[in-house]
Amino acid sequence: MRVSRIVAILAVAGLLAGCGGAGARGVSSTAAAPLMPQPGSGNIHRIQHVIMIVQENRSFDEYFGTYPGADGIPHGVCIPDPGWKGHPCQSPWHDPGDSNGGGPHSNVAAIGDIDGGKMDGFVRQDEFVPANLRCGVPPSAGCLAHNDTDVMGYHDARELPNYWQYAKHYVLEDHFFESVNSWSLPSHLFEVSDWSAYCPNNRPMSCVNRVESPGNPPDYGHPPGTPQGPIPHYAWTDLTYLLHKHHVSWKYYVAGGETNGQLNSETPGIWSPIRWFEDVAQDGQTGNVQPISQFFTDAANGTLPAVAWIAPNTGESEHPPAGVHAGQTYVTSLINAIMQSPDWGSSVIFLSWDDWGGFYDHVPPPVVDQNGLGIRVPALIISPLIAHPGRIDHQVSSYDSYLKFIEDDFLGGARLNPKTDGRPDRRPTVREALPEAGNLDVDFNFRQGPRAGLILPTDPTPGPASTPH
Repeated sequence: MRVSRIVAILAVAGLLAGCGGAGARGVSSTAAAPLMPQPGSGNIHRIQHVIMIVQENRSFDEYFGTYPGADGIPHGVCIPDPGWKGHPCQSPWHDPGDSNGGGPHSNVAAIGDIDGGKMDGFVRQDEFVPANLRCGVPPSAGCLAHNDTDVMGYHDARELPNYWQYAKHYVLEDHFFESVNSWSLPSHLFEVSDWSAYCPNNRPMSCVNRVESPGNPPDYGHPPGTPQGPIPHYAWTDLTYLLHKHHVSWKYYVAGGETNGQLNSETPGIWSPIRWFEDVAQDGQTGNVQPISQFFTDAANGTLPAVAWIAPNTGESEHPPAGVHAGQTYVTSLINAIMQSPDWGSSVIFLSWDDWGGFYDHVPPPVVDQNGLGIRVPALIISPLIAHPGRIDHQVSSYDSYLKFIEDDFLGGARLNPKTDGRPDRRPTVREALPEAGNLDVDFNFRQGPRAGLILPTDPTPGPASTPH
């Protein structure tokens, strides 16, 4: 494996040596101008269904670092490799492998990867972080089985033809950052509530900020009621509190099914924490967490809720070592179902990945508060009302941007703000109010007629090769 990786890196180094400057393909993070609203672009309320599909543990540069026009892998980059004697650094290399190992992705690992903005700690973290912390909390046996580092590997249209097709026909966000500088659980908490906290007394005002969460509170990756871990209680306010208050429908679809009326989720709890928020129980909406089979029924019947989250099982998640192909097949099946639904004409799909998984990315994250933003991840906006197909949106965005879009669309601009939402908590920042939340409605033309969907094969033919800028 080590020899093959040397060959791959030397091959990439040769390609890089033959490249010129970034030119039109390389868009620097400092020079990227935010999109401006289009005159007469219409009303956001044309969107009646917001569907958030969240996959796992990939960085932007790993998936779209060689996509034309994106702020991708820069020319000549080589990351320090102190553990590899005789070779001082590693360059990005094309990784054709379907299963990847990734690297450590805790809050400590993020700080090490970012390295004060130099973005050069990925190999160092992967080689020197203890094995039991390399692959999440708790670590997966499959991930630990990858003994060689692949954090500098990247994929392109050869492995990701459908994802690249979605970018070509809809909107690719190349400055979408994880909301929090940490691993999956804090990220998914931000996905639904714009905060990650620990609540010792199970009351909103007892909650204290928490970016990292192994040990205390305990890991919540196990189904509720099992002996592996206690049932969590998230006492602060999540978005569904405002949705319920404004009579806006929502569902959180998870992998698995129902047996004797009970939901048997195959989705780890760290990826679907909404079921354990106290306000969800208080509002009598725990039944809104439903099996993925119900999503396909709702899509076919034209009864999708106004707001939906979709979380995968481990095999379809793309979380290392889960295969890239299986994840892309699963996501394509979801998007095809929406595009074939009576609801397609009034829908938007926000497709993203929850954290960077230890993989290399070259753009330093903006600092908006003590929680983040975190390292850049892939994100796509897919809708029949996209203004300019193939546009790359360079503005800073995150899960905070998704919540802001939902609040502007369905809640009259109401925010998860402890001073105004009627359920105070101690969150340090109202994220949706920050400039870094972006303005995603500039990617739409709400006056145009809806475009037909792009139905793609779930077993696609590999696309063409590409190289770093």
